[in-house]
Amino acid sequence: MKRPKLKKASKRVSCSKRYKIQKKVREHTRKLRKEAKKKGVSKRVKKDPGVPSSAPFKEEVLREAEQRRLQIEEAKEKKRQAAKDERAKKRKKEKEPASTETEPKAKKLRKDEKGKRSEKRTATDKSSKQFLCSELNKVIDASDVVIEVLDARDPLGCRCPQLEEAVLQRGNKKLLFVLNKIDLVPQENVENWIQCLQKEFPVVLFKASMQIQDKTVQAKKSRIVASNQVLDKSRAAACFGSSCLTELLSNYAANTENDASLKVGIVGFPNVGKSSVINSMKGILACNSGVKRGITKSMQEVHILKNVKLIDSPGVVALPSNPAASMALRSLQVEEGQENVMDAVRTLLKQCDQKQIMLQYNLSDYRNSLEFLTLFAKKHGYLQKGGVANTEHAATVFLADWTGAKMSYHCVATEKSLPAYLSEAVVAEMQKGWDLTKLQKGNEETLKGVKFPNKASSIGFTSKGPTAGVLSVIEDKPVATATETDTVQSEEPEQTAEELNKTEQVERPQQESLIKKPNKVQFAVDISLSAASADDAYDFNTDFK
Repeated sequence: MKRPKLKKASKRVSCSKRYKIQKKVREHTRKLRKEAKKKGVSKRVKKDPGVPSSAPFKEEVLREAEQRRLQIEEAKEKKRQAAKDERAKKRKKEKEPASTETEPKAKKLRKDEKGKRSEKRTATDKSSKQFLCSELNKVIDASDVVIEVLDARDPLGCRCPQLEEAVLQRGNKKLLFVLNKIDLVPQENVENWIQCLQKEFPVVLFKASMQIQDKTVQAKKSRIVASNQVLDKSRAAACFGSSCLTELLSNYAANTENDASLKVGIVGFPNVGKSSVINSMKGILACNSGVKRGITKSMQEVHILKNVKLIDSPGVVALPSNPAASMALRSLQVEEGQENVMDAVRTLLKQCDQKQIMLQYNLSDYRNSLEFLTLFAKKHGYLQKGGVANTEHAATVFLADWTGAKMSYHCVATEKSLPAYLSEAVVAEMQKGWDLTKLQKGNEETLKGVKFPNKASSIGFTSKGPTAGVLSVIEDKPVATATETDTVQSEEPEQTAEELNKTEQVERPQQESLIKKPNKVQFAVDISLSAASADDAYDFNTDFK
């Protein structure tokens, strides 16, 4: 039987009782004071009179007293520190289990190996190009279907021919296009791009949700929603195209004969929305995503359905030979410190119409990029000490608007012939296995649901064509050592003794002619000394033995 809870007694006292206690305490203290006064005992601490000004060597006495005080303080501090160290040592001893002393040697060796491996892992730089390329290749190899995420504002610029060619060369892999961020482009422009891209690969329209939170936060919010019956229908929270894409992948996985789950690799350039697509399909914050480029460093598997598994990948590394505008939007040069933010903003402003930029940001006329950034900083309140405009911070915000899902700009869709790595047979093969009628219906539904911006409010942008990417970075080869040069020389055919003598006779005069001879200095020689006999010559052995 459960014991009933006993209530604790209250500490509250009635006012009359409290006042009586206070009165008795006052009387008691008064009585003690009177007795102390009679005895001549006083609690007051006598003030130190200090050294009188008339005393001799006053300054020396004061200096000595100060030194003594400092020595006492140092001694106290040392004692405190020693006690602190002793306490820390005791804590360490308590934490360390006694079993570590009696561990077998094999177990200790395993632990040491694990430590070495972890050190090696930390030593590998995750932000290096070699690591990013290797992770991207792992994702392509592991996946059955590869989804290339394209930014709807510049789909042609987000395409990587090297990546597409690598996927097609691997064989038995399907390639899909996901046109993300369609809510930032006019509807006519999106429809034109679908018609252009569908001629090569199947296209899925997508608008990712920007307000997906962690599982715990979502659980708390669901309780509040259940109680209040209020749903978040804001433009950022809404997601379109996820149901169409999940249905398309699940049907393809069901049609395939393979019993294992379908692995779908999500690839593309940085900040096209790879991680946000996965989060929108999963419904929770499964992968880290944000405005900053290059957040995803390694591959990550996320289960969407029982038979479908998505694999997140780092962004494709762009070649430095690409145009400046495409490098500013799709490379990590600014984050790595290879390029200045101001230069990236300057290149972007050159690609756009000045009047459209002025209307978009509601700014007055500007002559150059620096003046634009100063006006932009003053309007948004990015000021330094003394009211000076913080142009660098303004440049980072402007670039984040263009790379993130905020700025509305669009490129005109142009029909082009198939690239060299694509043929009609390959296109037909890529279209097989997909339910294209359901895909078309799903795209029509997303077009109806999404709220598109007006063409007048969107900035016109000139696309620079597909962006070249790097899939494998070769490290610089070291210079050949002395041993390598010796081996190279030994590989040459051996010559006979007669041939060697002939070559030496030919080479000797040539080498002697090449050697610069020192200029001879002529001295006057006494003939009488040279004509002297050997007996008159000086014997050096007499003095220098």
